[in-house]
Amino acid sequence: MPRITVNVDGTDYTDDVEPRTLLVQHLRERLGKVGTVVGCDTSNCGACTVHMDGHSVKSCSVLAVQADGHDITTIEGLARDGELHPMQQAFHDNHALQCGFCTPGMIMQSLDLLAETPDPDDQQVREGLEGNLCRCTGYQNIVRAVRDAAQRMQPGAGPPMEHTDDTPRQRTGEQQAEVTRP
Repeated sequence: MPRITVNVDGTDYTDDVEPRTLLVQHLRERLGKVGTVVGCDTSNCGACTVHMDGHSVKSCSVLAVQADGHDITTIEGLARDGELHPMQQAFHDNHALQCGFCTPGMIMQSLDLLAETPDPDDQQVREGLEGNLCRCTGYQNIVRAVRDAAQRMQPGAGPPMEHTDDTPRQRTGEQQAEVTRP
């Protein structure tokens, strides 16, 4: 059985794995990272999206042995010191989830989108998320959340503001540097 070492959410793990084990199975069943969900097992829905070395991958289409030596970030690895990542907070504030099943993959893919296009328009968000399916929301609030997060994550976004349902929360520059790393 092959032995792999992966860094998941900042922690190194070394395990023996069956060669046919999918990354999503390894994350969930061996490492307890159950925020990464299995949606379709065919890479069509994107619910299992994680970051490998800072780029989104559908973990149901990556073998665990292919992740050997790589850095993996899951939805559990985004929050820091009890504070949600700005993308997670924007999804919450903009009611961009209903059942929540697709949300981890949507958030991870949205972060990859913002790394490529820091200030996307609605169409760019829709195109950037086209490989992730949501069966509940109709996407309007998801698009709104991604655009809100893009503003929160801009360098120099300003000091935190008191949040109301109509006012997006903003982060300080120090918080920005910490949360924009995948």
